[in-house]
Amino acid sequence: MLIGATLMPWSAAIVQPVFVAVGPSASSGARFLLGALVLLALTRPKLRSWTRHQWTGALLFGLAAAFMNQCFYQAIARIPLGSAVAIEFLGPFLVAALGKRTWRHLGFVVLAGFGVVALSRPGGGLTLVGGLFALGAGIGWASYLFASHRVGGSTVGLDGLAVSMSVAALVTLPMSVGSARIFVHHPYLSGRLLIVAVMSIVLGFGAELQALRRLKPAVVGVLMAFNPAIAFVIGWMLLSERITPWVLVGLLSVVLGGVGVTLDQARRVELAPQ
Repeated sequence: MLIGATLMPWSAAIVQPVFVAVGPSASSGARFLLGALVLLALTRPKLRSWTRHQWTGALLFGLAAAFMNQCFYQAIARIPLGSAVAIEFLGPFLVAALGKRTWRHLGFVVLAGFGVVALSRPGGGLTLVGGLFALGAGIGWASYLFASHRVGGSTVGLDGLAVSMSVAALVTLPMSVGSARIFVHHPYLSGRLLIVAVMSIVLGFGAELQALRRLKPAVVGVLMAFNPAIAFVIGWMLLSERITPWVLVGLLSVVLGGVGVTLDQARRVELAPQ
């Protein structure tokens, strides 16, 4: 989980110069295509033996990943990387937050909400369109978690990931076809996207899929609460994004709110009658 949480924003920082040449939508589509080709070459999944359940899971996973990444790339093209990940985190966070209604649970939700307000304050670099795209990425992230859990439980190795990313590549292919000539004439852009694809799709998604097979959902939720913190550090180191006192307050609020909701949810599951 920590490998995935590091590689995803790191690859997002690397891909941003490509936005200038082809835009975020085409960058996302080309990234999925390259990542799917690498995964298919590595795994060579035996699709003839696949069941309807496996195909359905891969289809849902691919659609969720495509929607999540398209929204996320549109978001980071407009707002700081750390803020985008913090807002995106609200997707899986609210899934856990809405599962229990107590005053303590509500307090954690309010704390995380305050954190997002602190991150999106005037002068914080947040725009309405960028914030909406980040929220869309959060919805995609929540869907991605459910779909990846299904794929991880019904497939072995990285076969399910290879098929799912192929679905995402087919869905987003029309968005990158128009930029094919630019990639041909500027091979360094293709090289940069290949690095991004390996970092995020092959290694990042692959690491998360393996983690979801081995960790309890509560542990996964707690670790995901640190994604915004890692993203802010990477944005500060690689993109020279400013970290102001309000950013630190907002970041800490989001992380503590996420950890609190997840641990509270886990405690309820452990105390439930068997």
